[in-house]
Amino acid sequence: MCGRYATTRSSGDLSAVFESYDDTDGGVRPDHNVAPTDRVPVVRVDPERGRALSVGRWGLVPHWAKSAAGAARMINARAETVATSRAYALPFARRRCLVPADGWYEWVRRAGGGKQPYFMTPRDGSVLALAGIWSRWQESLTFSVLTTAAVGELAEVHDRMPLLLPPDRWADWLAPADDPAALLVPPSVDWLAGLEIRPVGTAVGDVRNDGPELTARVSPDRERSHGESALF
Repeated sequence: MCGRYATTRSSGDLSAVFESYDDTDGGVRPDHNVAPTDRVPVVRVDPERGRALSVGRWGLVPHWAKSAAGAARMINARAETVATSRAYALPFARRRCLVPADGWYEWVRRAGGGKQPYFMTPRDGSVLALAGIWSRWQESLTFSVLTTAAVGELAEVHDRMPLLLPPDRWADWLAPADDPAALLVPPSVDWLAGLEIRPVGTAVGDVRNDGPELTARVSPDRERSHGESALF
């Protein structure tokens, strides 16, 4: 976790939700099947203009890297080690961002074989903010999503989940902090209860597929076997 997600709101909608100026230059498009290295919206702080909606490539490339070849393996940073990792420590200390999402996907093994995809999304249709960190590599803005141990019912789907930030934590995540590690607390079980764990069709497993049908609820073909999970 997190290896695939959806973000479908326009730059105008996201700028309004996150109270940011639009720095995307038309680069935001609906994507129901975001995959590693895709270009998607992030919210960061520009030192001169304040909170900015920008476009970043998913898969952080450290500024000192000689190539971007390993970006697809850098889509996630573990909350437990982000402050001490050579690749992630500096972005975590100085360049935190919010990653807007409608929800994210996980795959769970079925008792009878195969995998059932699930889409975790707010029941009220609001936007999620995934905790992220960003870096500049050459001319590109790149980023990673922070993950943490799954909490509550989400642990039945996968043992990891993105570090989700409720709206009252957005400002602190983006602001300078004397102790950034204090920001890594997962949201409460009560807040997470507002998420729907929605079974969806298997078409999402192919990164070439896109469209609102990927997030539509389906009836699982078989009962899932609890405790068994696997990414695609």
